[in-house]
Amino acid sequence: MGFPGTWMTESQSMIYRVVPKCACSTIGQIMYYSDHGEFFEGDIHDATSGLHKWAMEESQPLISAGVQEQQIFSFTCVRNPYTRILSSFFDKICGIQRNGKRYRGNLVPMLIQKYGIEVGGEDGQEEFDQVRSFRRFLLFVRDTIRWRRPMEPDIHWSASSGHVSTFIRNGGRYDRILWTERFEEGMADVLRAVKTPVKVDLGAIPRFNESEGHGPKRAHPVEDYFDDLSMHLVYEIYKRDFRLFRYDFENPGNKMPLGEIDLDEVHAKLGE
Repeated sequence: MGFPGTWMTESQSMIYRVVPKCACSTIGQIMYYSDHGEFFEGDIHDATSGLHKWAMEESQPLISAGVQEQQIFSFTCVRNPYTRILSSFFDKICGIQRNGKRYRGNLVPMLIQKYGIEVGGEDGQEEFDQVRSFRRFLLFVRDTIRWRRPMEPDIHWSASSGHVSTFIRNGGRYDRILWTERFEEGMADVLRAVKTPVKVDLGAIPRFNESEGHGPKRAHPVEDYFDDLSMHLVYEIYKRDFRLFRYDFENPGNKMPLGEIDLDEVHAKLGE
């Protein structure tokens, strides 16, 4: 299986396990900058040089060695399940992607037909009942995760703990797990713990939100999208995320974690 979704700086100063929709564009650009003193021009996910990625065959032996020897600072970043799944809906389902097309080709037409979802018209900018469509999307997400139909779960809405766990099960160990909601604090700790060829001034780093502008703006507060049934569905899908990363299931309006992440518990539970 190896280490899918794992990136490492060319200087081997740090290793990062990508979790989609959890500040991954910003983290990737910080890693790139820490080696090269400049940002990658474009979406860091498209970079094929300047950063080791598991998806690039020539990087795999270096990443494998770096992870398994556990001598390189390794980290990942997670996000509140309520805001993460909402972000996935507005970006991937309602939004036009950077290639000018809908995400995954026929996915959105299928959702419109089978689940009665609206997405804001051809360009995602028309008004529609966001709450109703989002709740129907949640049913689809549950179907993909529980029954793997009408398709396999997508990386953007499969549980963060699932992404985090592959790194552990294949011999890796995290030195730090950041929260997206306290990104500056967590990333500052990472940068203090490593030596990079180029010093990074975190306060001067822009936020690289590559999904921003893809879809319609969220029209309501987070909690308005989740009634009792949708909260139940979210808990069914993301139970381990809430528990291990200390997020508040009871209050969708509280995006902040309730306590500290126990790294030993994460490794024990996700290494099984």
